[in-house]
Amino acid sequence: MRDGQATRRRIHDAALELFVSQGVTETSVRDLAQKAGIAEGTLYRHYASKDDLVADLFASNYAAFARRLTELDRPAQPLRQRLSAVVTEIFDFHDAQPTLFRFLLLVQHQALPRMVDGQDNPVTVIRQMIEQGRARGEIPAIDPALATAMVLGLILQPATALVYGALAAPLSSYATAIATACWRVLSTTETENG
Repeated sequence: MRDGQATRRRIHDAALELFVSQGVTETSVRDLAQKAGIAEGTLYRHYASKDDLVADLFASNYAAFARRLTELDRPAQPLRQRLSAVVTEIFDFHDAQPTLFRFLLLVQHQALPRMVDGQDNPVTVIRQMIEQGRARGEIPAIDPALATAMVLGLILQPATALVYGALAAPLSSYATAIATACWRVLSTTETENG
């Protein structure tokens, strides 16, 4: 009996590498099969289309990363400490698995609309932290959606800058500065609609 999981792993590894280096649109099923060392028909036995492969690869890794952040979160700790831990984990994840991180970053706009509501999601983890900090009076009355967007911008833009060569690696060397900036934004911003 053939090992379907091993084949699926080879497809995932090939897809991550090709999608990051060439782009999703530019990568053909033939490219994927060739890189994985399988026939195109074998790829189709695992995925109905390239879009299904992208969606599965994104959803499974995005949810796994959300679970890592959830496990790291300690609600009894002050928000500032929790936020710092999350920023550090995100940047360490980038440095440890740059291809996977870049894939998640680069295909999020294509893949997020296909995510099922309620599925584990790093954005939700951060938003819940912010909502809890606000409820405990650790930060001013800021709209949680706006606060989450601002924090994510501070976290993801340096990662994007590194991808395009505007910042030097490792990303983890910026964790303290970014966590401090996130805290400043949260602790000094108040919105009327908060």
